[in-house]
Amino acid sequence: MNDFSADSAPGDELRVAARDIGLELTVPQSRLLAAYCRLLWSWNEKINLTRHTDLAKFVRRDLLDTWAFARAIQADEIVLDVGTGGGVPGIPLAVLRPDVRVYLCETVAKKARVVHDIVTQLGLPIPVLHGRVEEFLSEGRWEFHSLLFRAVAPLSKILRWVRPHWERFDRLLILKGPRWVEERGEARHFGYLQGLALRVMDRYEIPDTAAESLLLQITRKDRCGEGKTCRLSRRQSPETATATLIPPRTEPSPDAGRRPGAGRQSRRSGKPPRTRPPKH
Repeated sequence: MNDFSADSAPGDELRVAARDIGLELTVPQSRLLAAYCRLLWSWNEKINLTRHTDLAKFVRRDLLDTWAFARAIQADEIVLDVGTGGGVPGIPLAVLRPDVRVYLCETVAKKARVVHDIVTQLGLPIPVLHGRVEEFLSEGRWEFHSLLFRAVAPLSKILRWVRPHWERFDRLLILKGPRWVEERGEARHFGYLQGLALRVMDRYEIPDTAAESLLLQITRKDRCGEGKTCRLSRRQSPETATATLIPPRTEPSPDAGRRPGAGRQSRRSGKPPRTRPPKH
């Protein structure tokens, strides 16, 4: 679906619509975002990437949410958009905040390939990590200042995923709706917030609805600064000059080189497979 007028210059309508949410885009930014919309909506006809398939919904939902992340992120951060789907908030964030190094993470192979194709066509040097966030954090070569989550999972599940890996990042920035208090209570019940500080960074109404969105920051208590700030560490992750699709690094199996099935346990019983006695 293409919601742009054929008579307007690329990005003009988007720039006007963005002013309604208090966002002033430059001409290059609006053109790049318009190109992103066209690519996203074209791919969406083949694979389900987004429900926001017109200009108004993109601006009032996707761009508005991205702008909340953009305001919370500090200069020159390294951030990972976890469960990026069609690329929001990561791709628009890279357009709004070119000083920030953005990485995308997606577990679904088809979606990872699609967002890689999109950032390649846009000319954005954004690496796409295909796999689970835990896999990349456990490798040791990936570090981030902020992990971004939007419409991915409940708080308790997110905190469980990243719990062993806090040395690899400084904070979580999580966009939530009205059920966030209930989710916070559940996370506290299971002890997932122990030693952590949760702060509301931003809250805003979604235009034309009665709903409210909140941007939460979760960090270790020793990283809390004054007010809502977070003291960031010196971080480094592999850089790429062009868009790259990166799978998780896999270590060789101890059984590498053995014939299939040798030494494996039975899936049903958990016992070693039976072996036939040698023939005499």
